[in-house]
Amino acid sequence: MDQTSNGDFKKNETAFQAFYHSCLGKIVILIGILIIAFIVALMTKPTQEEMEMEMIDDILQCIQANDSIQGDEIDDQVNNLNSMFTRADTAKINKDLIKSLNKNNRLEIYNHSFFRTAYIMNNIYPQGVRVGIGMFGVVYPTVIYKDLLLNVGPMQKNYKDGVIRSTVIKPTDLGTNPAVKPYHYQGDPDQ
Repeated sequence: MDQTSNGDFKKNETAFQAFYHSCLGKIVILIGILIIAFIVALMTKPTQEEMEMEMIDDILQCIQANDSIQGDEIDDQVNNLNSMFTRADTAKINKDLIKSLNKNNRLEIYNHSFFRTAYIMNNIYPQGVRVGIGMFGVVYPTVIYKDLLLNVGPMQKNYKDGVIRSTVIKPTDLGTNPAVKPYHYQGDPDQ
């Protein structure tokens, strides 16, 4: 800053500095950065085969991670983050489970301008549920175990039969109901 003789302070800016400090200059720079990001996203979008291969691996890792304990949403997201950097051990996964996965679920990959998405279609979600996004050369899984249809069987055998249960529900004695009458709370409880 240069001090003039009359006590005013004035900046000597170049044309680029004045453009950079203006609102129009910041908008133009932001648009330029976004255009560069879109060009990079377009060039690094995963191919159809890469996306399908990675999603199958991520789905198998999701099945492997949820073999005995059902986790919550945070556990699923941590498993999805880990599955980006690891591979599924297919020797540990039950072959019948893989057959059931292939029979009851269909993986579909959709191409968008700057990214790809993967959807699982099954009887639970006929419209599909998104299980992965591919952009900037990386496939980001969002698969959750409850989105997959793995076990299918009959609910009942014949019409008017009860629902088939694998366990027997024991009848328990809950006691008897107290002698409660209308307006019981207002007067004598023995009424």
